[in-house]
Amino acid sequence: MSGSATNNMTREQVKAAVRVIPAGSGYVWDGVDDDDRPLTEAELSTGLAVALRKRGRPVGTANKEQIAIRFDREVLDSFRNAGPGWQTRMNDALRDWLKTHTPA
Repeated sequence: MSGSATNNMTREQVKAAVRVIPAGSGYVWDGVDDDDRPLTEAELSTGLAVALRKRGRPVGTANKEQIAIRFDREVLDSFRNAGPGWQTRMNDALRDWLKTHTPA
């Protein structure tokens, strides 16, 4: 068998098929899809909106810039071996260095 017949169904066809599920089957559908309705204030305040957000890379802050840079392996290994958050610690170390030095 090459697969399920539902693979070729559109979203509207699936919704129509769900509507005709026989009574007494233990399934109740109110005719509203969760992704079709607007979020309530309670859902927004409890963080449900965050859970419904699309997957992917998090939104960055406006005060950081992504660049490509090369460091000595020993320097990177030292920061990485300290555990998660090593990039933040490296940024903090550079910021502290700038307090006492002037880049040429």
